[in-house]
Amino acid sequence: MDSRFASEKVIEEFESLTKNAKRVQIETLQKILKENGEAEYLKKWNLDGRFDPQTYSSCVPVVTHKDLEPYIQKIADGASHPVLTGKAITTITLSSGTTQGKPKEFPIDNGKALSFIYGSKQFTTKGGLLAGTATTNVYRSAQFKKTMRAMQTPCCSPDEVIFGPDFHQSLYCHLLCGLIFHEEIQVISSTFAHSIVHSFRTFELVWEELCSDIRNGVLSAKITVPSIRTAMGKVLTPNPELADKIHRKCLGLTDWNGLIHEVFPNCKYIYGIMTGSMEMYLKKLRHYAGKVRLLSADYGSSEGWIGANVNPNMPPERTTYAVLPNIGYFEFLPLREIDMASRDQDEPDFTFCPVEPKPVGLTDVQIGEELGDVVKVIGFHNATPELQFVCRRNLMLTINIDKNTEKDLQLSVEAAAKLLAAEKLEVVDFTSHVDIASEPGHYVIFWEVSGEASDKVLKECCNCLDKSFVDAGYVSSRKVKAIGPLELRVLRRGTFQKILDHYVGLGSALNQFKTPRCVTPVNHRVLQILCDNVAKSYISTTFG
Repeated sequence: MDSRFASEKVIEEFESLTKNAKRVQIETLQKILKENGEAEYLKKWNLDGRFDPQTYSSCVPVVTHKDLEPYIQKIADGASHPVLTGKAITTITLSSGTTQGKPKEFPIDNGKALSFIYGSKQFTTKGGLLAGTATTNVYRSAQFKKTMRAMQTPCCSPDEVIFGPDFHQSLYCHLLCGLIFHEEIQVISSTFAHSIVHSFRTFELVWEELCSDIRNGVLSAKITVPSIRTAMGKVLTPNPELADKIHRKCLGLTDWNGLIHEVFPNCKYIYGIMTGSMEMYLKKLRHYAGKVRLLSADYGSSEGWIGANVNPNMPPERTTYAVLPNIGYFEFLPLREIDMASRDQDEPDFTFCPVEPKPVGLTDVQIGEELGDVVKVIGFHNATPELQFVCRRNLMLTINIDKNTEKDLQLSVEAAAKLLAAEKLEVVDFTSHVDIASEPGHYVIFWEVSGEASDKVLKECCNCLDKSFVDAGYVSSRKVKAIGPLELRVLRRGTFQKILDHYVGLGSALNQFKTPRCVTPVNHRVLQILCDNVAKSYISTTFG
């Protein structure tokens, strides 16, 4: 029996489901409610055996993660009765997940994947359940390995590397395995684009040592984890010819442009989440990729899977996701702004925030509408909506009546970063902070730059950052000095690595790490790392 991934069958099923999205949604809701009707959470809403969308919407309110925390705690403590689901819960997932899939346009033929994946530690709750990050739970599952074998893209790294206790050592060995199997690598992937860029920035630093390991067949002494050394001993043998080949290719590159295409000649695409906050890393990823295509992963969240990237030929910035109507029952919150002219003058400033009307069903959303998360409806695939990711919904930067989102911050940084091109430099990473300790409060943007930029250029960058925030509330507040001049703080090299190390030390998995784009005083340790590593500081003169 052929155990390979049946892509044509999957596509056929997907087309059928999306053509009948409304019916599938009703059937999915009924299935969910019937299977979980005896759970404590659902019983409290008195559905009385009615499983239609109208009853569900009128009886069950919109909930947040915080609303569910008491129920999750009961499960972790070993509650003997159904709490949230009618089925037994065996594992608790702590954060966002990973991605799997094989688009029809990018077939794989008996290759391997260079997957920068890492499994963090699992622990046991009071009630005896295993808990860990989503990626850890997935990578430890037998189904994950079975699926990757069926798709003919098994990870080139041994399990001992994936689940190693030191991610620095695991990353080094991922790169080494990738080089050993360089002609077999057909996919390079990680959960987020950030992790892929981070991996090849590391390659720039260690490539000669990797070549030495391959030449001599001896693993670097800096790899000290016994299980990793034993596992790598089974794949690493002396190969001077391969070492010389890779060495020549690396020396022949100009500023590492086209690294992936040159070193992994049969790589068909690079796969990971590349939308939202990950767009910032696309320029560098394209630099490394050369001719290799970038493919943005499908759309998921902490709650579950949402949509599939049905147009993989589109550049990541234009990726759209067709919602999967059978994977869950969906309700969306259309976002609309309050008309400032009609606002009661006695109402506080927070009424400028988006208004959330009643939730609407999957097939009732309108083209052009923005929905909570934030996503935009750009069309329909058959009868299911196609969504484009816009930004995380939370207001990132606000002091007065200003409202600047993650997307606004990203656009401002991109505009200012172009000024570094004259000195052949780039922004390695960035974050922000609202400083209200001073009067008036002001925005602080933290940059890590790839080299030493001149004071003249950095001053221009600071001014460009300030004027690139075009929100009317921000501009008017700056003009009347209700918000102070923006401050650009340039960090020492390696600062964001220290922040990454901090989060990994707290139990995060490297491939799930996302740089926080706004650091509040609550996150005092990260703010301290940033402030302790400031090399230079500049104050905007944009508004005089």
